[in-house]
Amino acid sequence: MHYFYLIQSIKKPDTIYSGSTNNLEKRIEEHNQGKAFSTKRYLPWRLVYYEAYVSEADAREREQKFKRHGKGNHELKKRIKRSLLETPKGEG
Repeated sequence: MHYFYLIQSIKKPDTIYSGSTNNLEKRIEEHNQGKAFSTKRYLPWRLVYYEAYVSEADAREREQKFKRHGKGNHELKKRIKRSLLETPKGEG
């Protein structure tokens, strides 16, 4: 399986990162060990959403569309709003 996923920074809850991988558990662990340059600044992370695909190309396409299309990005965040940590007052 291949996955499209969203992680949220616990340190800075308004920071969400999206990615794709074929090993979700290992990839989240890598983010939390600071092995991913783009996410190590906002450690620790928690998984808030994922989609599973048989095709790697489908998972990567979903990631790219999420990163490029603000409306789709906003709609997904709205759909999972209760799964996201709230930003402390005064920080967001």
